[in-house]
Amino acid sequence: MFDSLTSVLLLLTSSVLAVALFRALKLPAMLAYFFVGMLFGPFGFNILRSTESGRHVAEFGIVFLMFSVGLEFSLPKLYAMRKTLFGLGGAQVVITLGVSMLVGLLAGLSWPTAFVIGGALTMSSTAIVSKILMERVDLNSRHGRLSIGILLFQDLAVIPILVLIPSLGAHSGDLASILGLSLVKTVVLLFVLFKFGKTVINYWFELVAAQRSRELFIMNVLMVTLLLAAATKLAGLSYALGAFIAGMLISETRYRYQVESDIAPFRDILLGLFFISVGMLLDINFMLGHIGLVLTLLAGFVLFKALVIAALTRLFGYEAGVGIRTGIILAQAGEFSFVLLALGLEQKIIGGDELQIVLAASLLSMIIAPFIIQKNGRIARKLAKNYTKNSAQIVDEIEHSSANLKDHVIICGYGRSGQYLGRFLKEEHIPFIALDIDPARVQDAAAAGEHVMYGDAGRRIVLEAAGGARAKALIVSYADTRASMKVLHVAQEAYPNLPVIVRTYDDADMDELREAGATEVVPEVLEGSLMLASHALVLLGVPLNRVVKRIRLFREERYKMFQGFFGGLTDIDKSTTKQRVNRLHSVEVTAGTFAQGQYLEDINFTHFDVALQYIRRPNMLEDIHPRPDILLAEGDVLVLLGSAEDLLAVEIFLLSGN
Repeated sequence: MFDSLTSVLLLLTSSVLAVALFRALKLPAMLAYFFVGMLFGPFGFNILRSTESGRHVAEFGIVFLMFSVGLEFSLPKLYAMRKTLFGLGGAQVVITLGVSMLVGLLAGLSWPTAFVIGGALTMSSTAIVSKILMERVDLNSRHGRLSIGILLFQDLAVIPILVLIPSLGAHSGDLASILGLSLVKTVVLLFVLFKFGKTVINYWFELVAAQRSRELFIMNVLMVTLLLAAATKLAGLSYALGAFIAGMLISETRYRYQVESDIAPFRDILLGLFFISVGMLLDINFMLGHIGLVLTLLAGFVLFKALVIAALTRLFGYEAGVGIRTGIILAQAGEFSFVLLALGLEQKIIGGDELQIVLAASLLSMIIAPFIIQKNGRIARKLAKNYTKNSAQIVDEIEHSSANLKDHVIICGYGRSGQYLGRFLKEEHIPFIALDIDPARVQDAAAAGEHVMYGDAGRRIVLEAAGGARAKALIVSYADTRASMKVLHVAQEAYPNLPVIVRTYDDADMDELREAGATEVVPEVLEGSLMLASHALVLLGVPLNRVVKRIRLFREERYKMFQGFFGGLTDIDKSTTKQRVNRLHSVEVTAGTFAQGQYLEDINFTHFDVALQYIRRPNMLEDIHPRPDILLAEGDVLVLLGSAEDLLAVEIFLLSGN
């Protein structure tokens, strides 16, 4: 692949043109690399040839892909998504892999070959799904969160599969003993690395960062990643396992975000080379000659995956419409499908016709995926009549909650900014209703007495239910231009005279938002600069007007009011690890828990570094300020302030006493 300067120039030029073309067609860049590999590979124009050095360089793409996956995993994140991740995601992987292997065995394949094919068809595309969900502002919807949770477990499931494939490729010795030895090696390696690795990595990265050299820092990241990848390879395991562990270890340090941004260019370029090398494996003539078989496999595994995920989602308590949408979103093959097929080929487990058919079907599934995913809502509404009914129930709840409101404010989004705004409105006795699509945040904040409802403010029927016709103002509190444009479009169409205030990150989209109907646009960067200027002017002795003085005085006197916010799944890993970020969390005292019947003076909240803000009791309108003599009873809701880890610890203590 890199045997001459001409080959390198051809790769670069064709990749740039192909990626630009595929992006214009709204297709993933990954497919552009496949196209380049197919076009110039041995089954195309035969200009690029697979060389040993080229394969080794392309394999580094997998190393850095697994490293990036490791960076995404953190214990708080895994715990927050444990039901979706290990329950729904685990069931999907086990069932899809098991049935795929059974079909392969019935078709006459050896079970190692069936295992590789089953593993490949089990995976879905994180790149395609996350990009489309982000563009459609669906990441925080129920089907969006379920899709991301299942994808995360699939990424985790790749690790044991990558460990098993080299063992299955061993042609000598007892298979059971080989698998057992691989398992022992993995457990020992993980124990050693996670027992001592975090301390060593933290210390080492602090030494490197103290040199204040960007190139040294980047070289250090590459060195650590490749060292751990080489260590697992020498132990007879997959190099990808070492890269994944390196990512997980670094994710626990405060340098995680710097590492992630530094490693991204290497990962993307090397991944592009890997997908080019996979594209070179596909025989287009064979695919066209066996198109019936390829399409049969394509239709079979896409429909089967969609049905399995839809059924499991229903089994886990979600309505049929949400399950159908999640199934459609995850029905395609994914990046790791090609990783597993490439490793299976390297270990001589799969090859020939089987490889070509599975490779072609997987590739076609990813080509059609963006077009099918765009229609997931329409398909769900046609197949599940109760999905529309359940949506109507959510709207009815919002309508009932806002029935008595008039001249109120509708807050779209109840994250940090929305909650801070709500506290200002409370202070001024201005009624409001907040809408948010993060159920974890809605449940937590509502339990603490906040006037927040689950609903998508980008839907006209939801704004109507929130009393849009009677409202005095509409405020979009999240800095997402695409989502804000959806709300503005609905508001302008339904309530053209309703003032709309929109938050944005900087002033780049101010004109666009104002043209869409925003009365005021508040850019964070600009407002921060204005406040910086006001402080500078005060220090320089320039007199400020009464408004600025009042704002400054209000901040100094009311600073405590800004402490904490109710977190949701969307807040995980957004805060920098360089500082401790406090948040609010509600814990309900239920029957049989440790806290029931305890006096507040007997519970040492400071031991957990957590503060009890206030208590809410059933049928009591006012919040109760903490007093040592309060006896906790069933139904009491404790609103606590602390970090995510400390809140988790104190909640476990309140529920179990441990």
